[in-house]
Amino acid sequence: MRNTIFAALAAISLTGTACTTAEQAGTVGAVGGALIGGAAGGTEGALIGAVAGGVGGYLIGRTADGRCQYRTRTGAIVYDRCY
Repeated sequence: MRNTIFAALAAISLTGTACTTAEQAGTVGAVGGALIGGAAGGTEGALIGAVAGGVGGYLIGRTADGRCQYRTRTGAIVYDRCY
């Protein structure tokens, strides 16, 4: 449990360095998932919770900006409102 707390503190400190809303939401989701998973299932639960929370937080944060990144047929990256 002590290692989970140290990992959570390290991840929280990275939240301030995240640039976009998606990165910030992913970091917060990973920390929350690790804490809940660690409390429920030990180390393995913390790892699974961190991954699930990070992915979920990133995807939610990506659409929270209201602008998404799309790739055209030619490979160019464009930003437009999310559909």
